[in-house]
Amino acid sequence: MLKIALAGIDRLFAAIAASKKLYLPIENAGEVEFSEYSEGAKVRLDALQTVKSAKDAFFPFTENMMQFHTDGKNISVEAAKRVDEDFVVFGVRACDARSFSILDKVFLADPPDSFYAARRAHGIIVGLACHRPEETCFCTNFGIDPTKPETDVTAWIEDGVLYWEAQTEKGKALTEEISAFLEASDEKAVEEQRERTKKILERLPLANLDLSYFKTHPELEIFKRPEWKELSSHCLGCGTCTFVCPTCQCYDIRDYNTGHGIVRYRCWDSCMYSDFTLMAAVNSRKSQVERFRQRFMHKLVYNPINHEGEFGCVGCGRCLRKCPISMNIVKVAKTLGGEQA
Repeated sequence: MLKIALAGIDRLFAAIAASKKLYLPIENAGEVEFSEYSEGAKVRLDALQTVKSAKDAFFPFTENMMQFHTDGKNISVEAAKRVDEDFVVFGVRACDARSFSILDKVFLADPPDSFYAARRAHGIIVGLACHRPEETCFCTNFGIDPTKPETDVTAWIEDGVLYWEAQTEKGKALTEEISAFLEASDEKAVEEQRERTKKILERLPLANLDLSYFKTHPELEIFKRPEWKELSSHCLGCGTCTFVCPTCQCYDIRDYNTGHGIVRYRCWDSCMYSDFTLMAAVNSRKSQVERFRQRFMHKLVYNPINHEGEFGCVGCGRCLRKCPISMNIVKVAKTLGGEQA
């Protein structure tokens, strides 16, 4: 294990940024988001979470796919360039790190999404362990250990020191590049922090969320539950839950006339929108209750069925904090599972 004093962490950031794009949790206008590092940026490694998840680094909010150029009756197509240089995403929490494996099963399935695959191939993830989880956190219900993220490098912060441990070949290569800024350390401080954090995790309100109902009851029975109507009755269909979710993967593809040609791009979409998957005749899900049910059936039922029991949720708690009507996956799970929400 290696370490560096936080007082000198900017030197480490500068060293990484000298050869690669570096994305960090950076505060801007009071909000913390993963943004490209520049000297003087207000880095917030102390922030438990960014507003949007780190998936933006691999599945961007918007992304150009191709351009069409016309010259009279002739049309030429220019494919958008894929990411072809390594970059580092620094400060990824364990919940967001697990979301990448869920997205991989979608975007890297045959045939793989070449845009996503290129970003995954070139992305190096430095995880940051949690030591002050919040009451809205419930990642441990999904087998996630927030004290040791599953990333290329795992980092811990304790008493003004950042501890560093490479976990993969990518992580070892990055460590070698910046070894001049790191010094050897024992693991005592890290192990003590992990033990303290695990005790806190055990006492969190949602530490023992029971999700067994969704794996022990038939899909159609869950789909037909009458509670869906009441659960969805106040939903605004705003899509906030989908846009802050680390595992949501829906997108739309649109064309934009630049005046010099047509740009085809994709952008995040939400199953909570009335025009989602809109076909020539009508949206296949006409009511908000149908759209609401689709979202949570996908997270709690369809994803486990299609991906060896893995839920489409990582327990980050963003939807608990951001939903304007305080409706979220925990309330759905408790209501359908027979608990008091």
